[in-house]
Amino acid sequence: MTTVSGQPPAAAAQDGQEDLRALSGRSTALFAALTGAAHVVETANPTFLALAGGEGAHPGVPLAQLLPQLVDQGVIAVLDEVYRTGEPATGRDVRVVLGTGPHAREARFDVTYEPRRNAGGTVTGIWLIGVETTHVRHAQLLMAEQRALLEQIARQAPLAEVLDGMARSIEQLAPQEVLVSVLLADPDGRHLRHGAAPSLPGFYNEAIDGIATGEGVGSCGTAAHRREPVVVTDIATDPFWAGFRDLAGRAGLAACWSTPILARDGALLGTFAMYHRTPRVPQEADLALARVFAGTAALAIERHNSEQAQRAAEAEAEAARDELARAVLAERQLRAEAEQRATAAAQLAEQMRAAAAAQAATPHPEHCQLGGAQGCDEPAEVKIADSWGDSAWGCPVHVEEAILNVRSVFIASEELGGLAAYVHR
Repeated sequence: MTTVSGQPPAAAAQDGQEDLRALSGRSTALFAALTGAAHVVETANPTFLALAGGEGAHPGVPLAQLLPQLVDQGVIAVLDEVYRTGEPATGRDVRVVLGTGPHAREARFDVTYEPRRNAGGTVTGIWLIGVETTHVRHAQLLMAEQRALLEQIARQAPLAEVLDGMARSIEQLAPQEVLVSVLLADPDGRHLRHGAAPSLPGFYNEAIDGIATGEGVGSCGTAAHRREPVVVTDIATDPFWAGFRDLAGRAGLAACWSTPILARDGALLGTFAMYHRTPRVPQEADLALARVFAGTAALAIERHNSEQAQRAAEAEAEAARDELARAVLAERQLRAEAEQRATAAAQLAEQMRAAAAAQAATPHPEHCQLGGAQGCDEPAEVKIADSWGDSAWGCPVHVEEAILNVRSVFIASEELGGLAAYVHR
């Protein structure tokens, strides 16, 4: 059977004091009048008889027969001492194991043992008055663990360490066996990733790592989708677990109660799940426990996400600063190169002006310089040059021959106006 709170997250979240009261439970008072050295139960209130075995317990039976486990736990020895000395005794946080086998449970009591006397003052029995403090003790221990977790969060312990410690503390302190799992939501809220699950099998954690959030996707996927608690009391028959039933069976899981972990603005952060190896219906204390620690997990996850965002922003800012520094350096290099090019251009222009002036002041030769060893007596009419900077004056015939046979030669005669003047001579 699957049950869902049916309330929006804000309404489903109970006041912190109410959760603490639910975790503490109701104080259970018990009373019994014992008579004789065998501590026969003369009369007792229903609470005492329920602890002693329910419908099978009744007055007229020695206490050691009703609760034989008390013999080894020292309670009968205390009763013997009170009966023998007539001195009252008290016990604080007395540990008693009630029941046997798979139904055994540990309980804690504050107990007073008062001697009963007859008219002559002789001790005839003992008044046994007690209050069960089991839930109170568990609540105190759980709250101590929560304070420790909050201190871890405050000192910025790694998220994995906080969540793993939280899961382990709940598993160790819960009255009945429970296996805790925390899944973390992706930024888009569409998938859940492994956060902590110290007691679940590795193959199970790997299989559900990355499951989608959605209606009918197990307890956690549905709780994340609905943003409200989802309680599956029997995995073997619940339709939400149709796709995961075999996996749960191999892991030995029979029930799963999942609570969404929500940020202060209602955004999904993950899920907090409590698994059980037998079908189970939660009590109010179980639901309060889930709410309290889902809230603690929310603080840890929000702090982690905030730190991650801050580190990402710092890295982005650092990258921007580095990019700006590179741009400034490049701009300086370009400016320096431009200044160098401008200087070189000015120097070249000055050299060209000087060369032009020198050439203007030096008359060209009278006769052709391109006649080779035989020489040429024709007038020097055309100036030619090459890319190496060499130049010479020659007659039109030898100039044409040079242009045809010497690579990269060009006409450089100012007087004739360049190649066009030569062609139309």
